[in-house]
Amino acid sequence: MISVLYTLLFVEMTTILLLLFKTPLRELLIAGLDHLKRGRAPLIVKSVGATVFTIMIYEIYNISDTRSRPMDTVGPTDQIILAYQMLEASLIGVSIFLLLIIDRIHYYIRELRTLRNTLEAGKKQDGSKNNGATEVKALNEEIHKLKTKITKLESESGKKGNEIKSTESDSGVPRNQSEGSGGKKDI
Repeated sequence: MISVLYTLLFVEMTTILLLLFKTPLRELLIAGLDHLKRGRAPLIVKSVGATVFTIMIYEIYNISDTRSRPMDTVGPTDQIILAYQMLEASLIGVSIFLLLIIDRIHYYIRELRTLRNTLEAGKKQDGSKNNGATEVKALNEEIHKLKTKITKLESESGKKGNEIKSTESDSGVPRNQSEGSGGKKDI
């Protein structure tokens, strides 16, 4: 059992190293883990994990039972069995811990991948927004030019309106005089 647990630990450590560093095997491993988490596989993984956890709890119970005995009744054989059981329990515990780390690393790699995809899509939209920003800037400049043109035209209109009023008032004086003298003729 010890050799199986050591093999499992080395496989788990290799898996973690492959997940941490970007290599061609990483993509293959991520695809395998994705496939493992689909369908009935999660149920199988959970049942195997529960079995391994139960074995670890059994080993811990045996260790505590052996340690609870008085020291004079524990012989050298029991001490060797106790050390063996402690080694098994610790290897199983580390193995479960490394499996949890592999699961979290896989989850974070997938999340990072989706965030990068959304960021790239956002950058593409920002590129179109930058074109829109230049268009907005050009339109703002055109609006500013038109506003200055409007104020210039309003001032010219005001000047012409004043000129018309002054010409009307100048031409209105003879009319008043002619209207006044014409009225006197009628009386």
